[in-house]
Amino acid sequence: MIQVKNLSVDISDFTLRDINLNVEPGEYFIILGPTGAGKTVLLESITGLYPLKSGEIWLGGKEVSRIEPEKRNISIVYQDHVLFPHLSVKENILFGLRVRRQHQEELTNVLNWLSDLLGITHLLERKPDTLSGGERQKVALARALSIRPQVLLLDEPLSALDPETREDVQKELRQLHNQMRITTIHVTHDFEEAIALGDHIAVLGEGKIKQVGTPEEIFSQPNSEFVARFAMVRNIFTGEVIERDDGSTVFSSQGIDLIVVTDLRGNLHASVRPEDILISPEPLLSSARNSFCGTITYIVNRGATLYFTVKVPPDFICLVTRRSFEEMGLAIGHKVYITFKASAVHVF
Repeated sequence: MIQVKNLSVDISDFTLRDINLNVEPGEYFIILGPTGAGKTVLLESITGLYPLKSGEIWLGGKEVSRIEPEKRNISIVYQDHVLFPHLSVKENILFGLRVRRQHQEELTNVLNWLSDLLGITHLLERKPDTLSGGERQKVALARALSIRPQVLLLDEPLSALDPETREDVQKELRQLHNQMRITTIHVTHDFEEAIALGDHIAVLGEGKIKQVGTPEEIFSQPNSEFVARFAMVRNIFTGEVIERDDGSTVFSSQGIDLIVVTDLRGNLHASVRPEDILISPEPLLSSARNSFCGTITYIVNRGATLYFTVKVPPDFICLVTRRSFEEMGLAIGHKVYITFKASAVHVF
């Protein structure tokens, strides 16, 4: 459905370089990256708002790189909604259809369909400034969908919402996509949001695509330190992979050896997700092949979960549920044991 081939865009002192993406028909595709990575520039380049320095954009098997934005049949929803404040919800939704001079019957059918689909029928006569953030976002979605676009682009659609509303709208986005199967590209800096919604994820950083994969691949198999840090791996080490005389493979770093499962050899990186590390006051009887004794040096309380920094050395960050924390009575300065499987260590 969407192909971006060797795209480069220059805007003032920022450049997108050699971007290649392939989004399948009906896919929910996430572009994930930090602030300033170029996510919105890429989105707006697909819509035709920026001239390309080089490369091509294809939609539905047709190159549209030089076609005007209004002829690409793409809708975009921004994080700040950009609703017309002087128009009612109803008139905001129908704005694109009126510009296209659609018949009244079509206007009525589309309005009824979308207001029912998004649960906003009771809001139709209200003005945007009387709506909550979640309601405004639904109206912006309805306006974008009213023209029945080939592609829906979402630019940080949840970032301005409070946590509870964000979760509700996130669920609605997934349900909406499941019903309509419209090809969607969703830009975000929130890793958990990307994992929850995306069929595939492209990680963008410093104007380049760093990795493209399924949520599971990005989550468990980052291909670089940049992606690993953005995927909240937290435990990332530099070292050397060697094979021991006993046939085991180890990653040697900062004075310790981690048993690993990999065909790679030489100077590399290794990562271990915090949730893959078990922590206990006493040594665990386990088949896991990595076990070390260390001292708790720092605790970050996140409510339902806590992050423990355990100095072996090196430092390992471990995720603990509040229930486990209370049952074990852990505190800074306590000696603990950390345990994790060889397969939990990702080498790249």
